This record gives sequence, C-alpha cells and structure tokens, in this order.
Amino acid sequence: MKKRPFSARLPITFHRPSQRDLRNLMLCGFGLVSGLVVVLSSGLWSDLAIGQNLQQREDQVIRNYQLPTAPAPAPIYQPAAPSAPAEAPVEEAPPESVVEPAAVEPGGEKATTESPKPEKPEKPEKTTAEKPVEKPDRTAQKQYLGPLSQYVLEFNRSPAMGNRMRIEGVFGEQRLGFTRPNNWQVKGAKAVVRFQHSPALVASRSNLIVRVNDTAVGTVPLNLKDGQIGEAVVTIPPNLIQDYNDIAVVAQQENSQTCSTSADKSLWTEVLPDSKLVMDYQVQGVPLDFSRYPYPFFDPLALDSARLSYLAPTQVGEAWMTAASRLQASMGRLADFRPMDTQIVKDVKGFKWNDRLIIIGTPEQQPALKGLKLPLSVVADRFQDGSKNAMPDDVGLLMLTTLQNGSVPVLVVTGNSDAAVAKAAQFLSQQQTSQIGTSALVVVNDVSEVKTPNPRDWPRFVPDRPQFNLSDLKGGDGQSYKDVTVKGASAPPVEFNFRALPDDRFVRGNSMTLRYSYSAQVDTSKSTVSVFIGDVGVGSKKLASDNGASRESFTVDLPEKLLRPNSKIRVAFNLVPKGGTDKSCGRVADQQLFGTVHSDTQFNLKRQIGTDLPDLKLLTVGYPFTAPQDLSRMAIVLPDNPSEADVMTLLKFSERMGRISQSSAVKHEVYKMGSLPQSAKEYRNLVGIGTRERFPLPQVFEPDKGFRLMEAFSKQMGKAQIQTLPDNGGVIKTVMSPWSKNGDRVVLALTGQTDAGLKQVQDVLGSDAWFYQLQSDTALLSASQANPSPYDPSGYQFQFLQQSPTKTLENLNILNRIRRFLQSNFLLLPTGIILLSLLMYGIAQLYLKRVAGETK
Repeated sequence: MKKRPFSARLPITFHRPSQRDLRNLMLCGFGLVSGLVVVLSSGLWSDLAIGQNLQQREDQVIRNYQLPTAPAPAPIYQPAAPSAPAEAPVEEAPPESVVEPAAVEPGGEKATTESPKPEKPEKPEKTTAEKPVEKPDRTAQKQYLGPLSQYVLEFNRSPAMGNRMRIEGVFGEQRLGFTRPNNWQVKGAKAVVRFQHSPALVASRSNLIVRVNDTAVGTVPLNLKDGQIGEAVVTIPPNLIQDYNDIAVVAQQENSQTCSTSADKSLWTEVLPDSKLVMDYQVQGVPLDFSRYPYPFFDPLALDSARLSYLAPTQVGEAWMTAASRLQASMGRLADFRPMDTQIVKDVKGFKWNDRLIIIGTPEQQPALKGLKLPLSVVADRFQDGSKNAMPDDVGLLMLTTLQNGSVPVLVVTGNSDAAVAKAAQFLSQQQTSQIGTSALVVVNDVSEVKTPNPRDWPRFVPDRPQFNLSDLKGGDGQSYKDVTVKGASAPPVEFNFRALPDDRFVRGNSMTLRYSYSAQVDTSKSTVSVFIGDVGVGSKKLASDNGASRESFTVDLPEKLLRPNSKIRVAFNLVPKGGTDKSCGRVADQQLFGTVHSDTQFNLKRQIGTDLPDLKLLTVGYPFTAPQDLSRMAIVLPDNPSEADVMTLLKFSERMGRISQSSAVKHEVYKMGSLPQSAKEYRNLVGIGTRERFPLPQVFEPDKGFRLMEAFSKQMGKAQIQTLPDNGGVIKTVMSPWSKNGDRVVLALTGQTDAGLKQVQDVLGSDAWFYQLQSDTALLSASQANPSPYDPSGYQFQFLQQSPTKTLENLNILNRIRRFLQSNFLLLPTGIILLSLLMYGIAQLYLKRVAGETK
C-alpha cells in the first residue's frame, strides 16, 4: 500500500487574522522589545557604573599619592660584633689542682680547637695622591659577612642547670637546649665541660660522652681522683649546629669490674655550672624587609635579650602613648617567656651593641626623621610621595632603615597625622595583617577591624565548654597537643597544661577519661599508669594486657580544689619488663617498652562562673584586664604631663599584659587624666600610673580604700600614720571601680612616692620571679639590694595587705545561686531547718484547731 505524504495526513487550514489578533501580536512584540531594551540598558548602565566606580577608585588613588617609580635598595642590617674579631683564643693555664683529660674525638684522635685567623689585608699600592677610603655601601650589597667573632654560652644561663647538673645511674643523661640566631654563620664550635664524679667509679669502664643533636662529638674517661675537677674540651662540627639544638652529656658509670646496679647511689657525675659552649661565627648582613617582621627587632632564636629603644617625641600625647603601648603589647606576645629590655631615648646617638630603635609619630613629633635615609622624603614636616605631593592624612606609613653604618635597625611607624600613625601601628600589632607586609616601605591605606573574642575565650586555658579533648588544649608553643609516646622503664611523665579560667568555680563531678596504649612484654603484675595534678596523685590503674594494648581507657575524678589557673596534669607510666631483671647483674632491659597518651583523651568539667575581686593574684594571669584577650576592656590613664618614668611604666605594663594574653589584635586605649571619657570610667577596667602627687585616679587612695599614700612621704593604714624619708618603695594596689555601672570593673594603681618607686614597679612587672608573687589587694615593694638580679626571687621584699572588702562576681541561674548561698552559709542551714520546722508545726496546729472548731 502506498503511503501518503505527511502533509496529506493532517488537515491544514488557513484563517485570515482578525484585527484583534494583530493588535495582540503587536502588543506582545512591543513587550518583548521593551523588556530586551530594559535588560540591555540595565546591564549597560551596571557595567558603566562599575567601570565608573573602578575608575573613580583608581583616580582617587592616583590623585591621593604616587609611590616612587625607582625605590631605593633595601637597607642592610649588619649587627656589630659584641667583641673584637676573634683571633686565636688564648687558653688560660688551669690551676694545679685541676686535672684536664685530653679531649678526644669520636675517632680517638686528640681534639684541637683553633679559631681561624682573619686574613691580613693587602698593603695598598703607593700613589702620588692619597685617596680617601670609601666605606662600603651596604644598601647595594646582596650579602655581607662581618668579622669572625666568638660567643661564649655558659651552661648556668639555663634554668635547668642550677648549682650543678647531676647524672646518676649506669647510663645517665642530661640535656640542655640552645639556639643559633637567624643571621649567624657558625664557623667553628667547641664544648668545654667541667665535671666531677664519684670516687667509686672504675676508670677503665666509665666514660663521659658529649652529644650534639644526637651525634657524639667527644668522649673522655672518668678517671679523676676524689675531689678533683676535670675539663673535657670537644670540637663540634659546624654543620651540626642548627636553629634549635641540644647538647647532651651522657655518663656511662661502673663501680665494679663485673656488675653495677643502676640504683646504686655511688654512681654519679656532676656537670659544673661554669661549663660553656664556645662558637666562632660571622654575622651575615640581612636586607631589611617587612616580610621578615618581627625580625630583626625580635628574634626568637636570639641568645641575648632583645633591646628595644623608643625615641621620645617632642610632646607625649595620647595618640603616641596608645600606639607605643599597643606595639609593646604585641612585642610582649612575640617574646612570650623570653627576656626583653626596653628603654626610652632622647636622640639617635650612642646606641650600644644589640640595640634596636623604634620611632613612632609624625615628622613634626619626631624631627629626627628628617636626618634618616628613608624611602620617602620629608618636606615641611610632611612626607611626600613620588610626585613631590604630600601624602594623605589618613594613610599610615611603615619604613625600615638603619643607623651607625647598618648596625642598628630602625622601625619607623609614622604618617602625616595621628590617625595615620595609629593605623600604621594597628597594622603591625594585628597578627593577620602584619604577615602580608613586604619590602622596606609599607603604605597602609586601610586596616580591617578584628572581631573581639568572647571574654571567656582564652587560647592557653581550658575551653569554655563542659566536654573537650586533649587535642583542644594548647602547649607553651601555641600548638595543640598530639599523641605523646614515652619509652623505657624510667620514662618521664607526659605533662600538659590544664589551666582553669580565672573565674571558674568547679563543683563536684569533674572527670578525665584517659585513653592510652602500651607495648607488649610488660609485667602486668607490676606495671601501672597513674595520673597526677601537680604533685598530687588522683588515680592509678594496673596495665592488664600481657601482649600490649592498642587502646585502653579509664576514668579518674579531678578534685575541684586542685584545678587552678596554673594547674598541670601528669600521666606517668611505670613500665616493668616481663621477666624482671638480669639475675647476673640486676640490669633491666627496657628499651622495647613504651606508653602512649592519645590526644582523644576526654575531659568532663562541671563549673560555675564566679570570682572574688579585688585580688592581685588574679592579675598574675591578667584577669580581669585580659578578658577579652584583645584587651578591649582595659584603659590606661596617665597624668596630663607624663614623665619618662610614667611612660616606661606604661610600656612595662603593656608588655606584661601582652605576655599573658593571646589574641590577633590589641585594642586597649591610653588616656591622659584630663581627657578620660566617662564611658571608659563606666565600662572599662582602669589602670592608673603616676607618682602620688600626680596620680590620675586619686579616688584609689580615699580613706575608705584602706592603705593610702599621703603628702610629705606619709603613709596611712586605718588610724596608723607614719612618715618616711626617703620613700623609694613602689605600690601596686587594686580596688573596685567607683564609677562602674554594673559594679564589676576594677582599678589598678601602679604608683609610688617618687620616680624611684615607679622604677621598682617596672622591675616587678618585668620579672617573672617577682611578678608571680603578687597577692592580696595591695603590694608594697622594696628592693633587697641595689640592682637586684631579675632571676633572684628574693631580690625584692613584698608586704601584702588585704584592705578592701571583696566582692563576689557571679553569673549563675537561680538554682546555682541557692546552692552557692547554702555552700557559703552552711552554718545557717540547721537554723533554717529548725525555723522551717517550727513554722510548719505552727501552720499544722492552726489547721487542726480550725478543723476541730468546724466539727463542733
């Protein structure tokens, strides 16, 4: 059958369009065209608007300033040597009573230590006219090595050293750590180990081994007679010295030709504190660049204290003090536990070795800027751009340069206005923004505001939640704890910080679920794992598996009274090998034993929020000034005309607050007495600095505040009043703020009768050994001797007074408030029960009488 075409299958009819259809069609077409025009026009106008905005921004930048087209080379920082260039060191002859064993290399040859002598300069050729000697242009050099120098690092600088370092047992070991500064090239090194040992040691079987970074560098026999002192001089290959190093002294000690017992007390060797490490090095010149910041102003690898010098401005204003205080707080955070020296200088001359200079302020406030070699020029007290136009007033400037032929680095925090200086200082004090800096010139157009953290978010303390793991805690290096493994029968304990928040009040029910594992071949009848808080044991468990365990756990209660802001938890493994000791000698084969604490160890805490103020003991952890950790609730007040002692106290206190806080920003304010706003009085914790006659917050010494400093070197406490001459003591005092809206703010006074008293306050703030002794609400300071050592805890004498009534600050619900009240007033509980019983008895009697009356 023949198929019809497709067109023939469907009936197709054509109709003539009506006028109505044509009109609808025209309207639809007009609508489509109109919509298309609107869309295209809106997109076009949007593109034009974006282009105009970009063009306006570019024009604004070009119109505001233009950077130099050919920037100058980066200045070279070349530290001066602390001493003259090292030639061949002269060895002093030892006393007759001292025995010096020959220093022996690991290969057995005698070790010699010689410092290379610098090459003699060539004699200049004779010329008819004597030309002046040109100094090298260090800004144009890519690398510069200074003269050969020598550094002596004595063992007694380590806190672990003490009066001696004792090594006990058959195979004992002690370690000390040291660093290599960033710009050092070590050319030679040697260790001079002075020691004495037990006279019971057998010389043929006893040796002293020196290791550097787990590599043996020398061995000497322990063959001294009773009372003699030996000295081992061993050469250290320079390639062994890294950024972080440790030197270990290992003593192999035997008191018998056949067998020695590790527990024998006659097996000992003592390393004396005058032992030393001697390094010959050359200092490498480093181009100054903000990508390396905070180096060279702070070097975490430095062997000496960082010395920061702030150039005093022509007039000390609030903007300068705020910028300097915030920058010093950020430096304190970088320094952490490392020492740092700070001073205020009045000119840019006479700097010593290891000095760094910081200049903060506008060219008008810091005239010395005109004499420095900077990337931007200064004309009429204003910085100019590449087109010789003044830089905008809202643009901060950061620059790096040097003084004294490159030996003193200079950090310039400046701008053409106080707002610009503040913006530049904020850029450096914020960790996130300071990391993006580069070159020797940074132009700060804008700085993002960092969000203020929660007042109870303290990174180095326990988290503010009921349950968390060990991995949520951070160590002294700022890193989270991970799985930790210790080895051997006498393995050291696994220790970690467990610092409670200052306003934590723990109740019963705190626990720790320890998750751990251990090796096989342990004697389960004698091996244990124990938990300590400080030196107090809180739990122990026997190891149960003969074949080792990949994962075990046990829960231990944490007593609430042991949880403090300085608590430490230690987990100790007592690992005894299966089979006991060697019967022939009594030695233990324990190198195969290990124990591991896992980072998923869990903590469950039950606590309330509350604390008692005022208390200087809380100041040692920063509370309440470091809550939140960016210091945004703290304001520091100085006299209207602050002295140098006032400003130095400001810098020392700021540094201390930076050391004990951790945040990505610093936001505290500094005011003068006459311009302190009412809002700061009502909502901030205040710090007053100044001598008694110029103290900016005199309400602290009102009669109802306890101890007072009065005129004519007078002191008053209660009705007792004395007068001393002179009075050089310092005073640290804290009271509840009389201006606080909620009654939860405090005022801290750093004062004294004279500037000498403020100097003592600075000493206490700058030394851990003295600062952490503070307690009560008033501390009277007195130096035990002239220029006391900051490492001597007895260098200052303290008198602590509790004068102000304490106030309890709590954040509790109704149930916890009732519980807290009953805990604080437990003696009222029996009385309350009796009164409640009598009341109920009376109500019952009245009810019974009423019922009896109705019945009648």
